[in-house]
Amino acid sequence: MAYKDLREFMALLEKRGLLKRVKVEVDPILEIAEINDRVVKAGGPAILFENPKGAKFPCVVNLFGSFERMKLALEVEDLDDIGKEILEFLEPEIPTNLIQKLKALPKLKRLSDFLPRYVKSGPCKEVIIKDNPSLDIFPILKTWPQDGGRFITLPMVFTKDPETGERNCGMYRMQVYDSKTTGMHWHMHKDGARHYRKAEAMGKRLEVAVAIGADPAVMYSSTAPLPEGIDEMLFAGFLRKSPVELVKCETVDLEVPANAEIVLEGYCEPGERRIEGPFGDHTGYYSLKDEFPVFHITCITHRRDAIYPATIVGKPPMEDCYIAKATERIFLPLMKKQLPEIVDINLPIEGVFHNIAIVSIDKRYPGHARKVMYALWGMGQMSFTKMIVVVDKWVNVQDPSEVVWRIGNNVDPKRDIVILEGPLDVLEHASQLPAYGGKLGIDATKKWPSEGFTRPWPDDIEMSSEIKDLVTRRWQEYGIEL
Repeated sequence: MAYKDLREFMALLEKRGLLKRVKVEVDPILEIAEINDRVVKAGGPAILFENPKGAKFPCVVNLFGSFERMKLALEVEDLDDIGKEILEFLEPEIPTNLIQKLKALPKLKRLSDFLPRYVKSGPCKEVIIKDNPSLDIFPILKTWPQDGGRFITLPMVFTKDPETGERNCGMYRMQVYDSKTTGMHWHMHKDGARHYRKAEAMGKRLEVAVAIGADPAVMYSSTAPLPEGIDEMLFAGFLRKSPVELVKCETVDLEVPANAEIVLEGYCEPGERRIEGPFGDHTGYYSLKDEFPVFHITCITHRRDAIYPATIVGKPPMEDCYIAKATERIFLPLMKKQLPEIVDINLPIEGVFHNIAIVSIDKRYPGHARKVMYALWGMGQMSFTKMIVVVDKWVNVQDPSEVVWRIGNNVDPKRDIVILEGPLDVLEHASQLPAYGGKLGIDATKKWPSEGFTRPWPDDIEMSSEIKDLVTRRWQEYGIEL
């Protein structure tokens, strides 16, 4: 059953001992971040800071900072199940007779059940501030010493395509410049940036609404790498098996989740830029200063007892690593639908999502590993991946020790390394140019004669099954404790 809102999810976490309260005064400037960093890296709970210094409302962090909490957030026993369900739902069924057409109706009915539902009001409207709205009442964090200031780090940013009216919701950090103005960190590849560029070309303001704090499915959906044109609120409805209730904003022509804790309404002017950053980012490095659009606040609405959620990013593992690993598992079946030879994929936490991908394949023909590399580099968010390692289907890509062992043994650098150029993530700092540079592919599969390998390929060392079974049966006789 779908969570009603953020606080219902928090109540479940607290009931299970997965959320702890801190009652003493704690400073949003660096202190909360240091506490959070220690807790995340120790595998600790979500934390509700009830008394942030200088703020009117409490702050919750680390909501999704474990696989257990991610599964609770999305209400599944296994994150892989979501991807299988998406694939099953999207699997084309072309009816050829009346009976098959009737069988397809329930699927169409289910789709309509996931569509957002519009309501007249909601908890996010309990307090409406149009006269002199100010961010100063919220415990907005500064997380690392060299950060350019305080940043809103879990905003769900709603915009509409100025030509088509198509809605988008993405998560983009927002540096607070003053009580009514923030940066809008739209990477060039993101849909929000595309909407802004269109509005700018038309000489128009782009209206923006920022929801902070909602039920977990809505929050996760704003981070999901959905294909262009897919409504994140429809996807959230699919995840929560219940439509997302949306309510009209007060001063902009946009709708936001009615169960949100806080909503910021406003606009971005065409042509207006301001220096944003530095920011201690999920790469473990500071992203550098650059010019980004400016968000002007016209209205703030919130619950009377609002809770301000935040996330802290930095050297992995951090909370965003668990969100990213959930994305890996959820979208793997869709990737396998396009590339059925893929067996499994691991985007290791140390690779911060876009630096390294390890892929196992059912190798079927010469050059198959390279075909998979090139295909992945042409696929959505995977196009930003800097390094791809391809191994055989019997290799466990989730075991980095085995993967490195295979690379060390199976790779001839002269033959098995691919280097080319292409688009990179905007946060990539090692490339000569921003968002563009080199890519590395490593074919660590077993080489075939048809690939020009004329020497015998040795077998893996492995004990016979008979001896393994014998030793297992007699283990207690040996008197060896392990």
